[in-house]
Amino acid sequence: MISVRKADARGRSRFGWLDSRHSFSFGEYFDPQHMGFSALRVINDDSVTPGAGFGTHGHRDMEIISCVLDGVIAHKDSEGNSAELRPGEFQLMSAGSGIHHSEFNASATEPLHFLQIWIQPRVYGQAPGYQQQTFAQKPGLTLVASPDGAEDSMVLKQDARLYQLVLPADNRLEFSLSGDRKSWIHVIHGTLALAGQALGPGDGLAVEHVQALSLVAAAEPVRALVFDLP
Repeated sequence: MISVRKADARGRSRFGWLDSRHSFSFGEYFDPQHMGFSALRVINDDSVTPGAGFGTHGHRDMEIISCVLDGVIAHKDSEGNSAELRPGEFQLMSAGSGIHHSEFNASATEPLHFLQIWIQPRVYGQAPGYQQQTFAQKPGLTLVASPDGAEDSMVLKQDARLYQLVLPADNRLEFSLSGDRKSWIHVIHGTLALAGQALGPGDGLAVEHVQALSLVAAAEPVRALVFDLP
């Protein structure tokens, strides 16, 4: 089964300083048909005005990944972590037994655009954790997060893997899924063709009961996130 979630069908929240598109139900946006996919619970596509951001708030028992597309995030949390997150960097915050943090646009003049991703963990009540890592945009699939830290990826408390896909124009890549694994693909840039579908920026694709996918970049380079899920 392959199902497309078009960018303009996503939920939306606007608060003046924030324009957020939700692939799945989040906050005041509720759609019983889109409550998440497997262990993937949230993909928020957030645009934040200069100097604004999310004040200190709490989370628990959730794996929270941030991916900056443009601009810089200023991060602080109750575990003593204080950092800036730039394009090319990923952040993985394991909320565990409880953590409080804030996320602000570090610039007073430039907008911030980033993706916030939540994955439900397979273990609960553990100590909070923080990871931040740079991943070059090299062609092919780059493993960003995994349960065992393979290929120098960040360690995720779930039997899931997150890949960054970079495809030069007019290139193809084969992606295989084993057993009854599921996949979600979120396009960041370019047009990705697969299974007779053309996906543009912000589009998502749910994949179940499919063993292999042929991913094709059209006339421009493609950047996307590919999730391998239980």
